[in-house]
Amino acid sequence: MWIMVSGPYTSGARTDADRQRNLDVMNEAAIEVFRRGHVPIIGVNMALPMIAVAGAERFDELMMPVSLALTERCDAVLRVGGPSKGADDEVERFRARGALVFTRIEDVPVLARDA
Repeated sequence: MWIMVSGPYTSGARTDADRQRNLDVMNEAAIEVFRRGHVPIIGVNMALPMIAVAGAERFDELMMPVSLALTERCDAVLRVGGPSKGADDEVERFRARGALVFTRIEDVPVLARDA
């Protein structure tokens, strides 16, 4: 499955270091999703390179629209981290279409691997 890892990025983050810590939480979860045999997708990781080129003033134009568009392409979502309206909006999109929503990495199924 393609599993979106959703969590806070700017929520509760006052500094660049705080935002990086939030992103690290999502990336660490993505590693675990991958180890379970799935393809992890993080909206922030898709949007940040475009924002870097377009300019920080385009953050609002790109960040959530890119992340929300990805919700339509992924099979499931793993919600991590603390409070975040954006992450909650992503999760609601999955719920609205009846897709899987995981709240713990332990609930993500482990796929059998070829020997």
